[in-house]
Amino acid sequence: MKDYPDIRTLVDDVRKVATLAADGTCSIRDASAFREGTIDRLARTQALAVEPDVREAARHVIRAAAGALGCPLASIHDLYLAVGRGEAGGFTCPAMNLRALAYDSARAAFRALRRLEAGAFLFEIARSEIGYTGQRPAEYSAALLAAAIKEGHGGPVFVQGDHFQASAKAMKAQPQKEIQVLRDLIVEALEAGFYNIDIDCSTLVDLSQPTIAEQQRMNCELTADFTAFIREREPKGVTVSVGGEIGEVGGKNSTIEEQRAFIDGYRAALAGLGADRAGISKISVQTGTTHGGVVGPDGKVVQVDVDFDTLEKLSKGAIEEYGLGGAVQHGASTLPEELFVKFPQTRTIEIHLATEFQNIVYDRLPADLKKGIYGWLDENAKDEKKAGMTDEQFYYKSRKKAIGPFKRDLHDLPAATLAEIGAALESKFERLFLRLEIPGTAGVVARVVRPPDLARPAPEALAAALA
Repeated sequence: MKDYPDIRTLVDDVRKVATLAADGTCSIRDASAFREGTIDRLARTQALAVEPDVREAARHVIRAAAGALGCPLASIHDLYLAVGRGEAGGFTCPAMNLRALAYDSARAAFRALRRLEAGAFLFEIARSEIGYTGQRPAEYSAALLAAAIKEGHGGPVFVQGDHFQASAKAMKAQPQKEIQVLRDLIVEALEAGFYNIDIDCSTLVDLSQPTIAEQQRMNCELTADFTAFIREREPKGVTVSVGGEIGEVGGKNSTIEEQRAFIDGYRAALAGLGADRAGISKISVQTGTTHGGVVGPDGKVVQVDVDFDTLEKLSKGAIEEYGLGGAVQHGASTLPEELFVKFPQTRTIEIHLATEFQNIVYDRLPADLKKGIYGWLDENAKDEKKAGMTDEQFYYKSRKKAIGPFKRDLHDLPAATLAEIGAALESKFERLFLRLEIPGTAGVVARVVRPPDLARPAPEALAAALA
């Protein structure tokens, strides 16, 4: 299947099954035909088309069609606060970072979600991942919506900016420049329909300060500032779900005293910024994990211990003391599957999953493509090979950096390989979803989350073609 070569060809093809208007309204006359072939070509075009106008047109059509077919982008804020009020709960929401093959990977997830009637989920991408995967927010959200359409998902699609993180080094050197970089990223994410954003200023926690409140002060104030910035720019009718973070992943375990100091300080800082604004809906904590897992010399992940007692205490405090959805667990996808049943038991509201999905893709790549990727890493990521690191450890740690440069190669994988990857991912997703207790949550999501109609005017080049 080829990309649409130009907007005229795209419009003519889409008009066979749908009606588009320059004001952004869309109706699908033949949903079956749209799902059967049109959406595949739109998904490929929005990711790979050479001309920016063609990519933008494909993304607009996908987003408009998603609204027309009942799977719009939405905020999970109201669901999390319902958990905080005791009106929902008993599940842990998986937040899935799909670095490679976002469209095909999301299709596998949506197949499992639909079969299990699950509605409590998020897809996300971190600031760092946006760079090395070559997926800007608009591309990522379009891939997810296209997958939802393809698999007949009904209900909100929650897309999240993960670890919109302040760099401690950059903040020390040029703080205003780093703040502006994050503000620009937030604006871009909101425009792309990321109505869930995790602000991570835990990098600025200063453990040298004498009191916990002083240690968390910069984290509190900057997270409040970014929250206010989001509230001033979120679409009418949407309350973006904002997350805060008190402990950097891979650092020391968080404590209930740190959590209280952060939330109290954050709320005071947010109130000091003026008008009454909604605050965070959850809080990310550190309980012993690390992103990507700890890798042994053979390239295999070594099991780490999660402090479930601390996680339960923090989640309980977030819910019962502050009315939040609960605590968030990062860096967990490489944990043994049998441990995932503990996250709902500890009232963890959200768990971030990434590396294992990437591993499933890499483990099934054709040998010649993998050889080419590893050769590219030898040349372009050699500075990441630390002293004493084996080749297996180096490739495992660095291969995520090749996803962007090899994006088209991944999209051009043989159909049989894509089917094998999709089946393995679908099985993995289903096992995780069952353990996280999200089957049947589509009902509570439909009851609590009411996305507004957010039709957007067609981009200029597409509007001209439609006229």
